[in-house]
Amino acid sequence: MKKVVTMQDIANKLNVSCVTVSKALNDKDGVSEELKSKIKKLAEEMGYRYNTHAKSVKEGLSYNIGIIVSERFMDMNEIGRPFYMNFYQHISKMLERHQYAGILHILTQEDEEKAHLPRIYYEQKVDGFIILGQVSKKYIEMLQNIDIPVIYLDFYDDHIDTDLIVTDNFYGAYQITNYLIHNGHRKIAYVGNIYATSSIQDRFLGYYKALLEHRLELDMNYIINDRDESGKFIELDLKEKNMPTAYVCNCDRVAFNLISKLNEMGYKVPDDISVVGFDNDIFSTISNPKLTTVEVDMHEMSRLAVEYIVKKVRNNDLKCGRILIKGKIIYRDSVKKIE
Repeated sequence: MKKVVTMQDIANKLNVSCVTVSKALNDKDGVSEELKSKIKKLAEEMGYRYNTHAKSVKEGLSYNIGIIVSERFMDMNEIGRPFYMNFYQHISKMLERHQYAGILHILTQEDEEKAHLPRIYYEQKVDGFIILGQVSKKYIEMLQNIDIPVIYLDFYDDHIDTDLIVTDNFYGAYQITNYLIHNGHRKIAYVGNIYATSSIQDRFLGYYKALLEHRLELDMNYIINDRDESGKFIELDLKEKNMPTAYVCNCDRVAFNLISKLNEMGYKVPDDISVVGFDNDIFSTISNPKLTTVEVDMHEMSRLAVEYIVKKVRNNDLKCGRILIKGKIIYRDSVKKIE
């Protein structure tokens, strides 16, 4: 029978006291972050089992965090996994490091419209919520009045004063549009419904700033809608008259769809038209050609979201404010330099 690993076993390995190990594993003060990390890593390697049930009874906590995602972002019929499923995986791994579990809740359109909280809240099965992706203003207003902490991840809204973590969408789109301009492109279109989400809006504004700085006129015919008000993707309406030489797409999935549409119309990417995306998800690598895009740092965003929600469980007055995480351009094969 395999021996049960104890705190003392971990303490003996690192030549520290059992009290130090206990403090580190329970995220108590009095142990440096470096030593905490070392103790937690060794505990995982040795197969130490946390008695979270005993802790939850003693402390009145569930050691679960709810992750709420609107169903419009979770189309399981699309190629590969939805973007936010990958995000959820990162969040879950980070929660495990803090001895927490993540409970995924898919928010239906009806519940979002009626501002209904998930059952896990009323049954006190979670200590806090991470709201992943855009939700309605009505739903945000309702969340402002609940008695457990909330962190908003990958979007913001004028109803949210603090506690959100987002990609620097503006700067990422600004950078990648400048990359196209530096490669000789002057007729550059933007693909995305600018009224759909804060991310799409900010990416559009970054694109627009790059045009302004280079004295390039914004052609309203070059703003192409990609989805309806509910977030469902629609057929891209491309006018063959006065075609742009490049497209900035609000996400890689849309860029993937755009390349397919251009191929149907007889255009070859990047020989005839260049295309860039945003996110660096699976669509950027299965696309032909592979997409130049802006990578969203899911790992860092998830790490910070979990770190703050766990701290807020202990102190709901703690504020993290609005945190911007910079992305980076991933250069691939979808852009051609033109004279």
